Amino acid sequence: MVESAIEKVEMRLGRPVRLPMLGQVTLPPPERLVYYAGLGLLAVFEVVEWPVALVVGTGHLLADQQHRKLVRGLGEALEEA
Repeated sequence: MVESAIEKVEMRLGRPVRLPMLGQVTLPPPERLVYYAGLGLLAVFEVVEWPVALVVGTGHLLADQQHRKLVRGLGEALEEA
């Protein structure tokens, strides 16, 4: 039961995809992909400048990675218990 719960949480955080040149990459969930696409469109239509969009997008990506590490650590602690 614990493993299935951990798998569900990890699937919610992103899906691993194997790309030919890059190897295995974890794609964010669809709502985050929409966020990044919207941020990109704002940069393309010059609503925000591209360096600002890049910094904001990178900040969100780094925060998501930190959150994923926290959840994975919690899952490993639950498996040991």
